This record gives sequence, C-alpha cells and structure tokens, in this order.
Amino acid sequence: MIRSMEKADLPEVMRIWLETNVKAHDFISEEYWRKNAAAVQELLPKAEVYVYEAENDAAIAGFLGMTDNYIAGIFVCGQAQSNGIGKRLLCFAKEKKERLTLHVYRKNERAVRFYQREGFLRRGEAVDERTKEAEIFMEWEKK
Repeated sequence: MIRSMEKADLPEVMRIWLETNVKAHDFISEEYWRKNAAAVQELLPKAEVYVYEAENDAAIAGFLGMTDNYIAGIFVCGQAQSNGIGKRLLCFAKEKKERLTLHVYRKNERAVRFYQREGFLRRGEAVDERTKEAEIFMEWEKK
C-alpha cells in the first residue's frame, strides 16, 4: 500500500534514506550522507513524501520524496529491493503528475537504467557541487 508519510514514519524513513544512499552511492563517502541526515530529516516533512508499506506486516519498505514535479529520490530498503516497489512508487507519482524531473548520479548505473526503462529521457548533465560527482538530469512527460 502507498500512502502519505506521517510524522511517526520519519525515523524509519530516515533509516531507509541513509542505508540506501550509502549502498547505492558507494562512490561518495558514508560520512557525507551522515553529515546531511539532519538537514534531510528537517526537509522531509515539508516535501511530498509517499511510503510503501509491505502488505504482510505494514512495515515501511520504501518511499518516494518530491517537491512539485521534482523527484528528490526513490528509496527502497535493501531486503525489499528488486521486488517492484520502486516501480510502484514511481507509477504512483506518474499518476499524480503530468511531468516529472530528477537528477541521478551517472555512476549509479542501476538507477539510470531504471529511469530509462520507465520512460525518462536524458536532458542534460552537470556536476553536483556538493559531491563533485556527475549527475544526469532526466525528464518524463505523460503522453
């Protein structure tokens, strides 16, 4: 089930955020993610965040965060990855919006392939000033 994040979900959402970022972005120091966790925790309640609850035990298995049409990230906890949760969250966002944009690190090849499979097109590339890593700007539009 996908639903809006509630205040009580924040600790688990943050755990998934940190675990997933460290694993998916092993080319960026873990310390970077830990240093940014407090700022993210403050911003998440102000964003549009949807959580995916596992049907068997209602545990949060992943979430998607957006601001307007911009997807800040899709995060799925390790043991639940490759089970279609990210795709379900993305489809949920596509139902709500006519157009979606995002940035993805070029080195995160798995995520780049995922977004391309889901109809996102590359629109540009730049370097993230905070991490000094190349990012791809991608866009999807409802047909």
